[in-house]
Amino acid sequence: MITVSEALDRLFTLARPSGTEEIPLLQAAGRVLAQDARSTRDQPPFPASAMDGYAVAEANPGDTLRVIGESAAGRRFDGAVATGQAVRIFTGAPVPPGTSRVVIQEDVTRNGDTVTIGDRPDASDNIRPAGNDFTAGTTLAAPRILSSGDIALLASMNIARVCVARKPVVALISTGDELVMPGETPGPDQIIASNTFGLYALLQQLGADPRLLPIARDNAASLKTVLGLVEDADLVITIGGASVGDHDLVAPVAAELGMEQSFHKVAMRPGKPLMSGRLNDAMMIGLPGNPVSAMVCGHVFVAPVIRAMLGLGAAPQPRKTAPLAKPLGENGPREHYMRAELGPDGLTAFDRQDSSLLSVLGAANALIVRPVKDGPRAAGDCVAYIPL
Repeated sequence: MITVSEALDRLFTLARPSGTEEIPLLQAAGRVLAQDARSTRDQPPFPASAMDGYAVAEANPGDTLRVIGESAAGRRFDGAVATGQAVRIFTGAPVPPGTSRVVIQEDVTRNGDTVTIGDRPDASDNIRPAGNDFTAGTTLAAPRILSSGDIALLASMNIARVCVARKPVVALISTGDELVMPGETPGPDQIIASNTFGLYALLQQLGADPRLLPIARDNAASLKTVLGLVEDADLVITIGGASVGDHDLVAPVAAELGMEQSFHKVAMRPGKPLMSGRLNDAMMIGLPGNPVSAMVCGHVFVAPVIRAMLGLGAAPQPRKTAPLAKPLGENGPREHYMRAELGPDGLTAFDRQDSSLLSVLGAANALIVRPVKDGPRAAGDCVAYIPL
């Protein structure tokens, strides 16, 4: 067995970049920017009014000025403004040449074509300089997951298409004679395939393109047939059949098909029977069949691999720390990922940690990470956890 850290290092060695593609900006939210995006213009492209009011060359309390025109957003005043004159102006409109400030409309009294400045006008010039937000050549640096704010910024930079990381294609294969799909009627000895659906959702959230393949039955011919459907995949994930029992066929069948195995078994719980390698052009990860084990390994191993493929760096799943709300006993010889709830008083590990209990995983919002042979922990001790 190898450690979780060693397993991640080997997985990162196997992971390859997914490549790039250019897409319309409207489709880019949540995608990973793969190349720096540079503005083609200044914003604002001209000095602009920050308020509704009057653009003036000079104004002192009590001055009366003649209004000679109007500047609105999208429709500027073309002339120049001299001392003793003013231009009615609206927020976002270009500031006319010759003016040095905008007196807000609350600080003037208008009478026909003249305005009189009040006794205590606002001291601000109320002008946004050209390029106040950004200038031509300003860069939005890659890599980054594009947020709604990023999309708005790119649009204002006049960028209509962006280069993003291609979504890695991930083939998901459940194995086992005992499995049927949700909605089907299981036989007396069968259960519903749940792992692939949970992993499918996780992969979508991570920015991958998951493909759900048919269930592979517990015979070599069926497994070979399903593995033959993964030609376009960047990553193949099998669930179940990765251990060493008589019906665990993933490793030998994959080897027969040319898989170069990197490792098999990791010193963790849940999730010990984990394997990985390369199958032709695709990376392959064999996850354990227990539902919680598969999902925990999805968070601990698959998520970092997808981020690496997307160009977001090769790093373990981000961890945080929080105090324990209740004490924990000592840990054993394997790194333990305990389902837990993070509440106002801290982290509380669920009493039942069996790797078959999806109801417990569904109630959890954190995985407490217990190091190998970690001693007893008292309430109030700070421990590491992975947010779910």
